[in-house]
Amino acid sequence: MTQIGLNHYLVLSALVFSLGILCMATKRNAIGILIGVELVLNSANINLVAFSKYTAGAADGHIFAIFIILLAAAEAAIAIAIFMNFYSALRTIDVDRGDELKN
Repeated sequence: MTQIGLNHYLVLSALVFSLGILCMATKRNAIGILIGVELVLNSANINLVAFSKYTAGAADGHIFAIFIILLAAAEAAIAIAIFMNFYSALRTIDVDRGDELKN
């Protein structure tokens, strides 16, 4: 039976981070971009909790993870408010059409 070590968490975090960056780079939909940002933040949480587990006497990673979760919730609320205004102005959430908001 294989023990789950720090390397496993780091590989999982790198995979989630890569998927988040790929999602942000390829999606034109505002909600898809927001999901990509959440994946990147969750990969940071995986790293923080993993390092906290494998570092003796350090519980700081859990505190930082909770802070990142709160930050992600606030970011999501603000982003959704912006996207709702974007949708009410253009009737779409395609971020490529954001140039039309200049005037």
